[in-house]
Amino acid sequence: MNLLKEVLKHQVYPAMGCTEPVSVALCAAYAAKALGEKPQNAVFKLDAGTYKNGMGVRIPNTDGEKGNLLAGAMGLLIARPELNMQVLGGADADILRRAKEMVKERRVAAEVARGVQGFWVECLLTGENGAQARCVISGSHTEVTHLSKNGTILTEKQQTACGVQPAQFKQALKAATLQDLLAAAQAADAQDLAYLKKGVEMNLKAAEMGQALQKVGFYIKELVRKGLLQMDLISSTKILTACAADARMDGRAVPVMSSGESGNQGVVTILVPWKVGKEMGVDETTILHSIALSHLLNGYVKVFTGELAPICGCAIAAGVGATAAIVYQQRGANIPAITLAINNIISDIGGMLCDGAKSGCALKVVSSTDSAIRSAYMAIHDYGITEVEGFVGRTAEETIQNLGNISSEGMSKVDPMIVHIMQEKSCR
Repeated sequence: MNLLKEVLKHQVYPAMGCTEPVSVALCAAYAAKALGEKPQNAVFKLDAGTYKNGMGVRIPNTDGEKGNLLAGAMGLLIARPELNMQVLGGADADILRRAKEMVKERRVAAEVARGVQGFWVECLLTGENGAQARCVISGSHTEVTHLSKNGTILTEKQQTACGVQPAQFKQALKAATLQDLLAAAQAADAQDLAYLKKGVEMNLKAAEMGQALQKVGFYIKELVRKGLLQMDLISSTKILTACAADARMDGRAVPVMSSGESGNQGVVTILVPWKVGKEMGVDETTILHSIALSHLLNGYVKVFTGELAPICGCAIAAGVGATAAIVYQQRGANIPAITLAINNIISDIGGMLCDGAKSGCALKVVSSTDSAIRSAYMAIHDYGITEVEGFVGRTAEETIQNLGNISSEGMSKVDPMIVHIMQEKSCR
């Protein structure tokens, strides 16, 4: 198996809008296409992470509207699942108007799914003539594991006692070592490098769009303008990543190249090593190989923490990839140095909580960017946190696995509590 190609195929793709409500829209689009008649009402069942991520983030092509319900209603009306994670790009003013009517008339509803593990989006759709369609996307943001109409199964993927059987590449990723990931990144061919460069160009375009917004990136620039920060490599990189995240979280209709099936993770995973490499005079091919490593490590962290973890993926998982990429640019495949960088960033921001997708994600992107560069700089000079401190392990793999145990087991009650707090607020 070519691990890099599998990760690029399944976890690194263009996405317009926050990928959780977009997955809700995609699930709805599959159900609507299978239904074959005008949709009347729909019920969505979502895992806690997807539920919380869709509550406060703006949806593309909606003039700033928010929520899983609106995204789902739009997906029902667009009914073009072939658009994949750019499905909301198929919306127009009429679809938005009709989707808002469905929400207002309470013909769409959403609840937290009970007894599911990992990523889960389910749509039960009823048509105007009484037909029913059911679609389940689980295990990843685009994997249809069940599709049926009036009880007749159209698609069904193998299930295990713990849910959908993990994709083969995820099993291979989980069994990989840092040395394996480095070898996979170094083996990137011309096709891989071209695709990686496409991701850079997409995310730079999103950052350019975010420059016009008076959000997180704007205020970092204000600190520079007032002399409270210098316009150096760290500040300019933070502005770049913040602006890209600002554009996404503001619901701008601009695609970004995702990583680990997350747009904000794609912003950090790609733009941090790109900007740092360019500023440091690293040749472009080396930068692109480093971005390949960044994607691989982002995916590696997530197979241990979970697709949607209680901890912030755009900060921690993507930050691990970015900091390792910077070290790779300067020290090559130096495992001790890369290990120090990974230990540094996890020791620094490993406990950052995810409280759903929203404008504040840009703040976490900035923290990740800052920590990734600092952690890499120290590691390049052979300084870092070792196994004698906290939950840091003897190896990078052990540190990441420790983080995964903390996230999946130690913090198992965090997501339900955050969702409860968010629901309480929405009822006020």
